Amino acid sequence: MLQTPSPPAPDTVAEPGETSLPCVMVFNANDPSGAGGLSADLTAMSSASAHVLPVVTGTYVRDTSEIHDHFAFDEEAVTDQARAALEDMPVQAFKVGFVGSPENLAAIAGITTDYAEVPVITYMPDLSWWDELEIETYLDACVELLLPQTTVLVGNHSTLSRWLLPEWEGDRAPNAREVARAAAVHGVPYTLVTGFNAADQYLESHLASPEAVLATARYERFDATFSGAGDTLSAALCALIASGADLQSACAEALTYLDQCLDAGFQPGMGHAVPDRLFWAHEDDEDSDAPGEDRDGEASDSRLDSGDFPLDTTKH
Repeated sequence: MLQTPSPPAPDTVAEPGETSLPCVMVFNANDPSGAGGLSADLTAMSSASAHVLPVVTGTYVRDTSEIHDHFAFDEEAVTDQARAALEDMPVQAFKVGFVGSPENLAAIAGITTDYAEVPVITYMPDLSWWDELEIETYLDACVELLLPQTTVLVGNHSTLSRWLLPEWEGDRAPNAREVARAAAVHGVPYTLVTGFNAADQYLESHLASPEAVLATARYERFDATFSGAGDTLSAALCALIASGADLQSACAEALTYLDQCLDAGFQPGMGHAVPDRLFWAHEDDEDSDAPGEDRDGEASDSRLDSGDFPLDTTKH
């Protein structure tokens, strides 16, 4: 389970220049509300014991209620940040969030092409706050430039369906395989689709390829509205893949981590709730279990694998 990393024993401390944590490079916007963007990436990935190389692609102008605007960096600033870090440190995975412009997408695609063996996790947020023409231009660039480099595409069911299947007709919404098949047309082998409406106030997430649904998580819907859940999930998934977990195990653990973040979520302002990505660090209740320990204080193995699906005891 994602938790605070234990300090290494004295005889295993890495020498200067040695890699002790997997390095993950993140391309995302600054979020001054702390709900999503690079704030989510840094805290979620650190919880998974990854060293984050954050590349700032721009900044939102937002609070916890809504996004008011976004200012993108130019592509040279994005490229220079990334190249400087990559020349110094090897990376085990890339995550791409919202980067603000087709030019930045082109710059990032050029970088990931140079590191073709490194997995790329792409998260597509809801862009309905943005200008319609800007949305269309950005999504077209993403299809052409970034999706061919993407290993796992992460997004909400409605967001991915509107984007990848705009001409969908029928009484039912597209299922996970159909969304994954639409993504695969552009080169994406795996898609994690969240937010499927299920019966009895439940939501489902499905990890799918064009051929099959590989894993399903089912959880109870929270009453609160959250900002930053998608960035949190995709960041955790990326960090776990970087640490060497197989895709199904990483997906299971990332979804469980997100559920715990939402269960411990809080409302810092007058708008939406925010996931508590450092829930494991709180020591308010002396009787509560520390991450990775059972109620007797013994170490426990809480890592999930594909056999643990469906996760039908969670609530968000």
